[in-house]
Amino acid sequence: MAAVRGRRWWLCLCLPLLAACQPFNDARPMMDEYLERVARVLDLEPHYSPITPPRQMPRRRDRVLSMPELELGMLDFLSLYGCELQYVVGERNSIMGRVMQPANRLRYELRFIQAARTCMPTLADDDLRTVLAEAVASKRASLPLAVWNATWGTAEVETLFTLSKGDYPVAAEGNPVADLSREARQLDAAVARLLAGDLSVSLDFLDLVLQRWQADYRAGQLLQSASRLVARLDDATALVRQRLEGRPLCLNGRPNPKADIARSLFFKIYIGRVQPYLSDVIRARDALIWPLARLAERQADTMPETFRPWYRRYLSSTAADSLWRALDRAIGDHTQAWQRLLEQCGMRPGG
Repeated sequence: MAAVRGRRWWLCLCLPLLAACQPFNDARPMMDEYLERVARVLDLEPHYSPITPPRQMPRRRDRVLSMPELELGMLDFLSLYGCELQYVVGERNSIMGRVMQPANRLRYELRFIQAARTCMPTLADDDLRTVLAEAVASKRASLPLAVWNATWGTAEVETLFTLSKGDYPVAAEGNPVADLSREARQLDAAVARLLAGDLSVSLDFLDLVLQRWQADYRAGQLLQSASRLVARLDDATALVRQRLEGRPLCLNGRPNPKADIARSLFFKIYIGRVQPYLSDVIRARDALIWPLARLAERQADTMPETFRPWYRRYLSSTAADSLWRALDRAIGDHTQAWQRLLEQCGMRPGG
């Protein structure tokens, strides 16, 4: 029994050490370990450049757009007796109605327009019909503001992009962003129809989208990982280029033991370990970030100026300072640098 307890104690002591010896289970140690191994193989000193952390999404008060308030006079309101619009306006004027969340405010705007259209033909008072027609026109004009507030002006989207949950997981089981991706595309399609004038779009699914955003944080993890990958890939590329500009890895294009080690590092660590993670991040970006980018781009005319720099950096694929454009460039630069290095030894991948 004492021997068994001794073995258990030794196992408990070793478990943290074993975890520390598995650097490829998490993005940060994996990329640091990769850079160190590249430096060691090339007989150079690793340089760990500072990682520029992603910026938080602008505060909600800087994202929410002010909605014009439309007040119907009491006499006009009473004249609507028998119309559904009377109940819609009454709900808005209630205590709960005055503190509507953005999603409910968008639903209210749509209900008002639809109820007013139904009510107008039943009214005998020409002046009241004119008031309602003007009200509908005003609501239609301000609808893009309500749509923006119900998407990018919500509190829930901040959680989706929170930076407090670390990096995107390495070798995650299944597809961590599958549900987020499907719902982002569904939301983007609904917004496209609304902005095109189709007010019959059902928003019954919107609460579920916001609930998932409130409970998930994959978008923020992707921003964290992309920032880390850009920095460490650029660091490793700089080492490979430094060796290319200095003493050749192989003389006269003839392989040697050092070149064999470098080739093994390229295939076993970069291709075998790092590249699968890069692929996971890129797939998750394509599945989640791009639909969210379209959701923002579709509302470019409404987007507040305070949001534009953040959008260009973390959602856009084409902006000069786009993080995702930087990641694609870092991956391409690194792969090309390795190809040039191994080509010195007649070991160019695919050659």
